[in-house]
Order: sequence, then structure tokens, then C-alpha cells
Amino acid sequence: MKTPWISLASTLVAIASATAAIVESPVAYESDGVKLEGVHVYDDEVQGKRPAVLVIHQWMGITDHEKQRARMLAELGYNVFAADIYGVGIRPANPGEAGKEAGKYKADRQLFRTRLNAGLDVLKKDERTDATKIAAIGFCFGGTAVLELARAGTDLAGVVSFHGGLDAAEGMAAVKGKIPAKVLVLHGAVDPYVPAEQVSGFGKEMESAGADWQLIAYGNAVHAFTQKGAGDDPSKGAAYNESADRRSWTAMKAFFSEIFGK
Repeated sequence: MKTPWISLASTLVAIASATAAIVESPVAYESDGVKLEGVHVYDDEVQGKRPAVLVIHQWMGITDHEKQRARMLAELGYNVFAADIYGVGIRPANPGEAGKEAGKYKADRQLFRTRLNAGLDVLKKDERTDATKIAAIGFCFGGTAVLELARAGTDLAGVVSFHGGLDAAEGMAAVKGKIPAKVLVLHGAVDPYVPAEQVSGFGKEMESAGADWQLIAYGNAVHAFTQKGAGDDPSKGAAYNESADRRSWTAMKAFFSEIFGK
């Protein structure tokens, strides 16, 4: 992989708040010759190295949702990189296109892991990152993604899956003693896209692997419960749920306090 670079044409965006100056900038990088563009976000008032978080997008690619979450993490003091799995210019315009694009990676988990590691390398190489304290979070498609990092035995402090798929690809399930990352799954209890048998199978997989894992299920929450763009009709299978959104973010922060130290 080529050394990542920040486009000369990019403009740093400073978002002032009462206690911090959040800097956000696009970062161009590559994976096996494929051009990708993620978003780097950090608080420029924090000095030196700090814990870092990799953010993986949902099936529509990097949107305002991921950028907002990256800013929220930066405000907590983390060095954040929202990675691009799809590639420059590939941003699905509708659910049909999104399903087709996401399906490429769900069908080829090795390619999925390669793209994930390309983004992780960008974050690791940044001068602000404490390489001993890195976590990854993801939403929906991204939630599935961070579990792939864990299954692959990636050296991370932890991963957090928000309403992600929990199934392992054939031959690529977690291996006993090979998951150094602690795992937190934040799940909608009535998510029709992640049925009970998938939840049960995931639990068995993690137990067999001897992983340090947790799963929190939020009552009355369906798929995409953190995303306001999902609407407010649970009967459609995907909908925003304010309490599940708030509680899951609080659970993530507590998890980070545990794995990174206060």
C-alpha cells in the first residue's frame, strides 16, 4: 500500500466549540491500486499521542452520519479516521445500489478485510495515534466490518458493532485464542435482518474462540437504530430509536474507558 497523503486541494474545516477546535480533512489513500478517500478528524487542542478510533460506514458509504460520529469521538479526545471501503466516487444513491455494493464485500470477506486494514494502516501511521490504544466501530455494514477485524485476529484494543450483521463466512469464523480485541455488540432486539439464530450462532462462535465479548440488546429497536435517516417506522425493519441510540453510545464510551483506561 502506498503511503497515505492528504490532498493538496483539501481544505481543513475547523468546527469551533466551547472546549475544543475540531479539525476535519479528507485523506486520499490506496489499497491494491484502488483509490480510496476517508476522513480524518481530531481535536487540535489535544497534545501528543492519544487513543484512536477507526470508523466504518454503513452500506451507503461515508455520509454525514459517519462524519458526525467521527466529530463526536474527536470531541471525546480520540484521533479518528472514517475509512472508505468502496472507493473514490462510489457512493450508492439508493438502497438497491447500496445492497449490491455491500454484497461484494460480504461475499468476499478477504477483500473486505484487505480494505479494512488499508484504513487501519492510515490511522496507525498518523502521528497522533497511540498505536497501543486503537479501537474500531461500525454501523450496519460497518458493524459487520469491525467483527471481521476481530475474527481476523487484528491487534486492536476493542471493536464495537452497532446494529451490524453477526454471521461469519464459511471457513472464516473466529479461531480459538486468536481474538486479541475485546468485542462489544450493540444490537436491536427485534432486528429482522439479524434473527435470533444469528445472534445465538455468534455467541457460540465467540465462546468457542474464547473471546472477551459482550452483547447488549435494546428492546423495541430494529435495524439502523442509530441513524435518523432510517425514519421512524419500525414495521419497515429499519428505523431510528432515540433511546437505543443514546444508550448504545453511552455503552461504547464505558467500553472505551475500560479498554483504554480513563
